[in-house]
Amino acid sequence: MIEPTLTPQCDSPAAANENGVWHGLAQRILAGHQLTHQEGLAILESSDAEILDLLAAAFRLRRRYFGVDVQLYFLMNAKSGLCPEDCSYCSQSKNSDAEIPKYNLLNRQKLLDGARLAFERQAKTYCIVISARGPSESEMRAVETIVPEIKQQYDLKICACLGLLTAEQSRRLTDCGVDRVNHNLNTGRAHYGNICTTHTYDDRVDTLNAVREAGLEICSGGIVGMGEKPQDTVQMALELRDLGVQSIPVNFLIEIEGATLETRNALSPRDCLRTLAMFRFANPDREIRIAGGRELHLRSLQPLGLYAANSIFVGDYLTTEGQAPDEDYQMLEDLGFTVTRNPEVLANPTS
Repeated sequence: MIEPTLTPQCDSPAAANENGVWHGLAQRILAGHQLTHQEGLAILESSDAEILDLLAAAFRLRRRYFGVDVQLYFLMNAKSGLCPEDCSYCSQSKNSDAEIPKYNLLNRQKLLDGARLAFERQAKTYCIVISARGPSESEMRAVETIVPEIKQQYDLKICACLGLLTAEQSRRLTDCGVDRVNHNLNTGRAHYGNICTTHTYDDRVDTLNAVREAGLEICSGGIVGMGEKPQDTVQMALELRDLGVQSIPVNFLIEIEGATLETRNALSPRDCLRTLAMFRFANPDREIRIAGGRELHLRSLQPLGLYAANSIFVGDYLTTEGQAPDEDYQMLEDLGFTVTRNPEVLANPTS
């Protein structure tokens, strides 16, 4: 449990509420303390009765660095299926029997159409994702060609998710205007071998290091609910902090018929809220995004998740549907939160 030093000394009920255990921890983090592994476990193991206090404390951190802004992301599944990797959670893996669309890299017009939709949905970042171990030379050239065009027409930030990357490929992405690269750790180091055997945890860390050295921002997070232990989730959150990741998507496993993952965790909406709070405490000044599975697992408690997180995807995910954008906008309006909007385009966007 939480170390005794975190227990506050309070002279009144009001002070106890404001400076309780979780508020005390938040205050220490604001003063420069880094979340420890033991403290992270205590957050994940906290009781249901503590959730509102926990979220209020997490919101102190979120508010300090992000106010009430929410950044929207739009994801384009630019190449679906056809992946040689065996990630057991993934509907696109080589071992999956899931009935999903399978196609090679989308053409220029479809990628531009996706960028236009991202712009219209008030997204600030357009995520181009391919299923692959890593990009082929032709896929690299296609990305290098389309990214400048998207940025000129729509002034969107570009996040590329292309699999494992070399130092040279990372530099090429920098040169063509990509802003950040997504490559998820997915889970803690100790659990990684249970979900994938065709590449290692260290392979993923090597890609993140190459991306950073090329001057790109890093987007990296994970998936909760894959049979991991609480310590695996905490280890991942702390490693992401130590890697200097700028943006952290937190996914909650969507069980897709045909995917091969055998061991899963039952997730309640309260478990998801505790997880989001722990990631905020571990990474107080980093973007935390509620990603895949938020609609399925948070359900009616989705709005509460944004007291810890400050970003969501608007629209669909890779092979599963998301909530209707209008419902997202209404949720943000009801919360009194503000969408971080794009600046006006330099010229009228055309396709």
